[in-house]
Formats: sequence, structure tokens, C-alpha cells
Amino acid sequence: MRISHARLAPVVAAFATLAAAVVVTPLVAGPAAAAQGCQVDYRPTVWPGGFTATVRVAPGDTALNGWTVGWTYPGDQRITGAWNAVVGQSGATVTARNAAWNGSVPAGGATEFGVQGTVGPAAPAPTGFTLNGVPCNGAPPGSTTAPPSPSGSPTTSPSPTVSPSPTTSPSPTVSPSPTPTTSPSPTGQPPAGCAGAVLCDGFENQTGSAPSGDWTVVHPDCAGTGAAAVDTATAHAGSRSVRIDGGGGYCNHVFVRANRDLSAVGAVRYGRLWVRHTTALPADHVTFLAMTDAADGNRDLRMGGQNGALQWNRASDDATLPEQSPAGVALSVPLPTGRWSCLEFMVDGSSGQLRTWLDGAAVAGLTADGVPTHDVDGQWYGRTWRPRLTDLKIGWESYGGAADTLWFDDVALGATRIGC
Repeated sequence: MRISHARLAPVVAAFATLAAAVVVTPLVAGPAAAAQGCQVDYRPTVWPGGFTATVRVAPGDTALNGWTVGWTYPGDQRITGAWNAVVGQSGATVTARNAAWNGSVPAGGATEFGVQGTVGPAAPAPTGFTLNGVPCNGAPPGSTTAPPSPSGSPTTSPSPTVSPSPTTSPSPTVSPSPTPTTSPSPTGQPPAGCAGAVLCDGFENQTGSAPSGDWTVVHPDCAGTGAAAVDTATAHAGSRSVRIDGGGGYCNHVFVRANRDLSAVGAVRYGRLWVRHTTALPADHVTFLAMTDAADGNRDLRMGGQNGALQWNRASDDATLPEQSPAGVALSVPLPTGRWSCLEFMVDGSSGQLRTWLDGAAVAGLTADGVPTHDVDGQWYGRTWRPRLTDLKIGWESYGGAADTLWFDDVALGATRIGC
């Protein structure tokens, strides 16, 4: 039996501010100049009381050997943490400097860092982006003096020694090929935008009312009222999706499992799926994605929700990411209802690391970076974790009374990040 008894009591719905972060001095001699063609892409995910944002920096035609990015918050956003950069805030002004490992960016390349924080009712988009003192995003040239040092305490990720490779964006000059380089499904062409993916399916090859061919409907442990169907009325792209009618209670589990051979993915696995659902994530534990871990007794690594926010859960010991404390839950985000959302994840079996993106923005609470951090991945690293994932299942498991209706579309899995 795979029933979970973990932490079904709701956490108080208050979002806690992160504790003071570790100060790290970047090991660079000083930032190089930036071209006026630089681009700074700020992609936020906002929920009541908090936010995270992924910031992508592209210098244009001029290579960087050290960088400083600045912007201004016109609202009441306050940064409380960061990763892959040293970030400080003085009033409305934010200054972010490269970490020790990502100061060099080639011409035409890009790098990426993230911030998290608190916010009141007003959260307008930041303005006045600069790179090494040069206005970016097509702004007219202004002062090119170096930005001042932030007066607030800089913050960084709990582990500045983590390899940045999973969170660094590829060069913007490389565009995904519309035609996958791997062999297409024998029963239909994959959707566009999945170059290099081992699995890439928009379900357009489904001809019946129930998933078949490349997918098998499975009911873990016992079958109840949970059901899976091919839906031609709701789709992210094309004309078809997979609909899951997920019931509350243990025996109503239902999943659709990929039949493709996923052995070519390797130790580092990137996934991408578009999901839409009708009911907000509940207080009790639910799962909508599961992957069998051959290195953990063939128990599932599960993605779903608890206490109203997204979470990862390990079936073998019920460890959660983030920890189910008020501060931990505040570092995750809800899964929006009534619209399509793009979920991405990376699991590195060789280093035991995990990362998650919602609509292109990294989620700080759904990040296991290899170094235990209280409220985030401290419980996760209570033991050595080196997953060896062998399959992919999408569907619904409820360990309490919560029910939901979900749609999945444009599901992809590969050895490199696929993107939305």
C-alpha cells in the first residue's frame, strides 16, 4: 500500500519572511562594460504576500567578465532571498551582482538568477533595468556610472557552491528547432518545441476516448472512481488533451503512464508539462505526477500539493520539498486554477538535486540544491538521495478527501531543459 499519512493538518496560511541570508562576496575584479543592446528579462510568480522572480541577463554583443544588474520596484516588493547572485535592496532600488561562478557571460550569451520576497497588495512590474550602469531593454542611454553598492544586507542562495548549470539559460541565439531530433512517436508526430526530447506528446495521435498507444491507464493499488479520458473540448495546443477526473480518497487513484522507453534520458532528467485544473490545491496531500525510483525500492517520487501550495513528496519516507512549515510553504506557490500552466522540473540523479519552474520562473521552495537548508530541503536531505527514475505518470492521487479535474497536454521529457 502506498497510502501517505504525512502532515495532513493545514499549516497556518501566513507567509513568513526568510531569515537573514548568508553574505557572500563575489570573486570578481570588477564588472566590465555592457552594450546598450542588453536585455534583462524579469519573470515573476506572485501570490498573496509573496513572490519569486527569475531574472535572465543577456549582454548583447559585448562579453561580460563580472556584472551588476539594477532595477527599481514601483510597488512594495521587498527581497528576502536570492540564488545565483548577491542581491541587496535599498528602498525601492535593487542591485544584483554575479556570484563567484557566473560572472563571465559571452557575447550573445545569457545567465540567470532568481530572487524571492514579500509583497503587499501592489506588485507592479519593476522598471529602470540596467546592466553595469547601462540602460537595458531599449531604454535611452543615461548615466553610465557604476551603480552604488546596496546599503541593505546582500543575500544569496544557501549554497553558493552549487553548480549553476541547471539554472543557467542557454544562449538566446539558439532557438528550439520545430522538428524534434529524436524519432517521433510511431503513432504520430510530436508537437513543435521539443527538440532533443525522448518523450514529446501533445496527444494529437489519440483516436479513441481513452488514452492508448503510447499511454496506458493505470490504477495504483486499487481502482475506484478516478478516470482518464482523451478530451477534444479542452486543449493547450491542437485539439486534444488528457483529462483526469480525480476523486477523493485512496482507492480513487488514477494515472496515465508513458509507454515510451525513457532509458535514453540518463541521470539528468528534464520534464515539461502543461496542466490545467479546476480546484485549488487543498490542505491535505495530493499528487498529480509520479515517477518510479528504482534506487528507492521502486517507490515514487511525487509532485503535487499540500497546504495549498505545490510540493514534491518522496513515497519511501514521506519527506517533502519544501518542508511543511509556514516559512517553507511560503517559499512555494499555488498552482493557478482555470488556466493552463507550464510546469518544468529537473532531477539530477548523480548529484541528488532537483529544481522546478512554474511558467518559466524558478520556485525557491521546490529546489533541492545539495546542501540542507531549514524550511526548504533540510528534511529532504535527511538521508542520501540519488534517484534513478524509470517512468513518467500523470494523473491524480488524493490521500484525504480532495477531488479535482485536471487536463494535461504537451508533455515532454529529455536530457536538457525543454522550456515552455
